[in-house]
Amino acid sequence: MSGMLKSRPKRLFLLFPPLMPLPFFSSAMALVRLMRPHQWVKNVFVFAGLVFSQSWNNQPLSVLVLYAFAAFCCASSLVYILNDWHDRASDALHPVKRHRPLASGAVTGFSAALLAAGLLASSIFFANGNRLLLVLLGLYVAINLAYSWRLKQVAVVDVSIIAAGFMLRLLAGTVAVGIAPSRWLLLTGIFVTLFLGFCKRKAESFHEEASQRAVLAKYPPALIDTFIATTMTATLTTYSLFATSPEAQLQHGERLLYTVPVVVFGLLRYTYQVHCGRGEDVAQDLLRDRWLLGAGLLWLVIFLSHHW
Repeated sequence: MSGMLKSRPKRLFLLFPPLMPLPFFSSAMALVRLMRPHQWVKNVFVFAGLVFSQSWNNQPLSVLVLYAFAAFCCASSLVYILNDWHDRASDALHPVKRHRPLASGAVTGFSAALLAAGLLASSIFFANGNRLLLVLLGLYVAINLAYSWRLKQVAVVDVSIIAAGFMLRLLAGTVAVGIAPSRWLLLTGIFVTLFLGFCKRKAESFHEEASQRAVLAKYPPALIDTFIATTMTATLTTYSLFATSPEAQLQHGERLLYTVPVVVFGLLRYTYQVHCGRGEDVAQDLLRDRWLLGAGLLWLVIFLSHHW
């Protein structure tokens, strides 16, 4: 009886074989993980200009912004692959990063190179015909490679480069597609990205010293807290000025003003999460906290209330 039970899975496997060989499926999933698609949520900054200019009914313009978003998704995945290849030896010694596809050997260098080449070609394809977008993409890749290979060891410069990457996304969704960005929106973008960058460093400081970034030795805990408080205050100030500016009042009425308390709550809640040891991966941590998700949904409801 037991022999019949043991042989049954084999018979089922023969009758209903998997749609694709397991090694192929495992390799494909490793390549997907190498691209870090969950990080694409950071590229929503590309849509800021479209949202705040209320141009989503302009189909040709919306398509251009979608192309810019796709181009940055490909470019950001390309950067992650190049970074992982450069750091594969040190990552293999890290308690968490050793599970990354290149560090663990799940993806070969040749396969990673082919995927990187495909992503580069795709990014250029989506930006084809838009010279300014191509320039912004080139700057994004260049500064991120400089960050990965050298500048991430320089205090303050490291976070400034992270913020610059977000600002390039913002510009790609505004000036690169013909949307004039508000000066207050640009300033808010600068400060909120600096805030997120310093929060990331704070969250990383909760790791055991042996697995911390080398640059954290140059950031005294009190200094990081000061940077977080400063950039959060600047973010709230510039967003409030943006919400009450004549151009915002003309375009959005009083709605943006009512979103200010929601933004205050969101930043305070995120800061709390960071001081609890979370926030190292902004893309994941924003999606895990139901209060932050609720604040984002409430902001959206208030912002769109005029259109319902």
